[in-house]
Amino acid sequence: MSRKSRVEGRGLAASTTRVVAKASKLRPRLAIVLGSGFGPVLERVEVEKEIPYAKLPGFPQTAVPGHAGKLVLGKLGGTPVAVLSGRAHYYEGHSMAEVTFAVRVLAEFGIRDLLLTNAAGGVNRRFRPGDFMRLTDHLNFMGTNPLRGPCPPGLKRFLDLSQVYDPALGGLLDKAARTARVRWHRGVYLALSGPTYETPAEIRAFAKLGADVVGMSTVPEAIVARHLGLRVAAVSCISNQAAGLSPHALSHDEVLATAKDASRHTGALLEEFARLYGRP
Repeated sequence: MSRKSRVEGRGLAASTTRVVAKASKLRPRLAIVLGSGFGPVLERVEVEKEIPYAKLPGFPQTAVPGHAGKLVLGKLGGTPVAVLSGRAHYYEGHSMAEVTFAVRVLAEFGIRDLLLTNAAGGVNRRFRPGDFMRLTDHLNFMGTNPLRGPCPPGLKRFLDLSQVYDPALGGLLDKAARTARVRWHRGVYLALSGPTYETPAEIRAFAKLGADVVGMSTVPEAIVARHLGLRVAAVSCISNQAAGLSPHALSHDEVLATAKDASRHTGALLEEFARLYGRP
């Protein structure tokens, strides 16, 4: 992206933020991005305002099943939240700037903490469909970096990623998981560009590299959020065992079906996290 495009992108984020600010007086500090299968969490949100992405300048449209494509302002567990129901993916043909645009808007809006969610394939043989994993680190195998290009004024050129996922927010997730009684893990997320699923040989290699799960999102948003000074936490719902570990062919239908079965636990987990986050 050229320097001119970067400047224009920042200006668009500011103007989009004004649209959101005019829509509601709610000013949450916590935002949640709902990935594949996490849509039912919205049923637990006390909605104050819904804004379709189509009405937000610069927001790319979502075309993947399970991604509603709307920004919701309301309360979850009594805590004010901004919820992105669905995300744009790199594999859809969007640029990294488009994939991470919503995060820039959230930061402009005053969000300070970001919870990212996704459906992921289990590489770790202990993980089973329907389990959950808190990200403690990631491996970026997407072939690009969302910060590539001119660095916006006032931000660091080189970003330290020693601790992308915040321990304090992670601790709240651990507590929420105990209350929600979900099968819970901590581990490393490996991000790929997609849209193909991995080969069995790739999964064997990724396991040796230390990956516990694989997916096609989350990492670009986490990197940009950290660049903007936001604290980040992330959760994967294990939707399937990865290639070579599963007895049948992989499909997005399986991802959505597993996520639907886990939706009660998903909602309880995120609602309890938001409640703990909002406690004095």
